[in-house]
Amino acid sequence: MRQPLAPDLRRSIEHDSPVEPFRSTGDSDRVQGRPRDARLHPCGTVSRRATSTPIPYPQIPPDILHVGPFRLRWYGVMYLVGYVVGITLARRRIASGRSLLTQPQVDSLVGYAVIGMLIGARIVYMVAYDRATLARDPLETLRLWHGGLSFHGAILGMTAASVLFARRVKVPWLGVTDTIAVCGAPGLFFGRIGNFINAELYGRVTNVPWAMIFPTDPSHLPRHPSQLYEAVGEGVFVAAIVWWIDRRSHAGGWYRPGTLTAAFLLTYGVTRFFLEFARQPDAQLGFVLGPLSMGQLLCIAMIVLAAAVAPRRRSSTGTDT
Repeated sequence: MRQPLAPDLRRSIEHDSPVEPFRSTGDSDRVQGRPRDARLHPCGTVSRRATSTPIPYPQIPPDILHVGPFRLRWYGVMYLVGYVVGITLARRRIASGRSLLTQPQVDSLVGYAVIGMLIGARIVYMVAYDRATLARDPLETLRLWHGGLSFHGAILGMTAASVLFARRVKVPWLGVTDTIAVCGAPGLFFGRIGNFINAELYGRVTNVPWAMIFPTDPSHLPRHPSQLYEAVGEGVFVAAIVWWIDRRSHAGGWYRPGTLTAAFLLTYGVTRFFLEFARQPDAQLGFVLGPLSMGQLLCIAMIVLAAAVAPRRRSSTGTDT
């Protein structure tokens, strides 16, 4: 069940917001029965100007296979593909001598990462995005099939899992998180494609030519396909940058544990921060600090954390500066 709009989001819909990125100026005759002079607000309002005809949303059934109580869903398959890609990349790093872990250790790390990701993603989602439900029914946290996972929570959960794993196998903790960062980043692409197939986490109302009307949107207005923006930005751009730094730092002899972790936190935090301007804020929260969403505040925390874990430059005397 959808939560009612938060007061801040309702106000931003009723009045123009100071932040209006991703806007085009094209006109068309009507938008969902609105007059010609309506203009679409990025947060979900329609005011003085209208949009061009949105492109059709591809109606992809969320279930690949549904037999009795058994359901094979695209979203789960996308996560599985992401993990397969990550394991394959980890093996390539081991073969090239760029990993502090052995193959058996990587196989064991996957189990830690999956459990940590699910626990962290669910807890942070309930605490940061759905506190009302958490206060009313704390056991809802255990009902993962109802949906609701936070990527930032997944990062925290995998971080805690990597600490436990590093202690068990006696390797540098940041060496473990480097492996997760460089090998796990491409999986973000598949996760966002899963969001798109589910028609969830869609973008703000817009009049760009590639706007879509998502079947899960109760307002049925043209919106940014922000899941696709995030798939490319997070799962391709961020992954390519981190992978490039991995190769260059080892080839140049300047790699130290934490290099890739910091690179991922920084590039993801910055990329996601700006992409959030095209994404619809969560209905139960709206904007939490001026024009910023909860996701953007968590991205700022990621950027700060990147500075904290980044290896310090070594001076000519061999000391850190």
